[in-house]
Amino acid sequence: MTDPQLPPGHPPIKPRKIGVLVMNLGTPEATSYWPMRRYLKEFLSDRRVIEVNRVLWWFILNVIILSFRPSKSGHAYQSIWNTERNESPLKTFTRAQTEKLAATLKNPKLVVDWAMRYGKPPVAERLAAQQAEGCDRIVLFPLYPQYSAATTATALDKAYDALKTMRWQPAIRTVPPYFDHPAYIEALAASLKTHIAGLSWKPDRILIAFHGLPREYLDKGDPYHCHCQKTARLLREKMGLTKDAAQLVFQSRFGRAEWLKPYAQDTVEGLPAQGVKNLLMISPGFASDCVETLEELAIGLKETFKEKGGENFSVVPCLNDSPTSIKLLTQLASEELKGWI
Repeated sequence: MTDPQLPPGHPPIKPRKIGVLVMNLGTPEATSYWPMRRYLKEFLSDRRVIEVNRVLWWFILNVIILSFRPSKSGHAYQSIWNTERNESPLKTFTRAQTEKLAATLKNPKLVVDWAMRYGKPPVAERLAAQQAEGCDRIVLFPLYPQYSAATTATALDKAYDALKTMRWQPAIRTVPPYFDHPAYIEALAASLKTHIAGLSWKPDRILIAFHGLPREYLDKGDPYHCHCQKTARLLREKMGLTKDAAQLVFQSRFGRAEWLKPYAQDTVEGLPAQGVKNLLMISPGFASDCVETLEELAIGLKETFKEKGGENFSVVPCLNDSPTSIKLLTQLASEELKGWI
């Protein structure tokens, strides 16, 4: 129907809406060589992720890494792949989080969608779709509690690149890092308590694991290390745990350069010799379970721990699309929507 207030011949205008775009890291579309290679090439070509000489890195990436890494990574993904949907758990959980967030916000003026920084669905495509639905204001929601240039910033960069191509840009807000948000700490503590209550054994040690980052990035001013430290401290305080009882570690080291310490691999290897026979791990930096939590921790580090003499090992699931998670995401989104909704 033509709007009677518009002059004759004016293009139709959709009713004004507001968008929320949930943004996660990304995932390969399959576990075979070429889908893995495409995903790894996009990820490892990101200058926010790899900050080394571009000519040298091009050679290392294209001649060495992309010749061998796709098969190894594909094997890791295959061990945790969602065969029912034929997709990675990260995609399954991100979609579910977005759908439940939309249902909880429950406002006809809102268009809640999701995108991946690497892979599909691409950020530019989903931003264009929201604009096409009439969104003249959009909240970008990176699912990274702790800020890093290699995660939060590069996700937002991708959105800004898309915005630069738009003649009529929507107004933009971004959900800030929520590493010390009371609702986030409460959600982590509730998840940890529930998991411990379901175990038939008592943990001798809890490891609070975050994804690693080259030490050089911290020296350049990246706040990620500080954000991780504060999250761990606040979680300990909420749980009434000492620093020794709940130790912070960093996982997923890559290459030969020094990364943030202590390393999860080295720590887990040494714990049984210290008398730690029952180990529990939690990964507060991941909003959704993925290959780093389901394969690297729950399979790889479990094997390491038991090989070194450990007895019981468990990993607390990420918040995923649990009611606790959706409550948190709803609160964070609502805070940024104030004044618009």
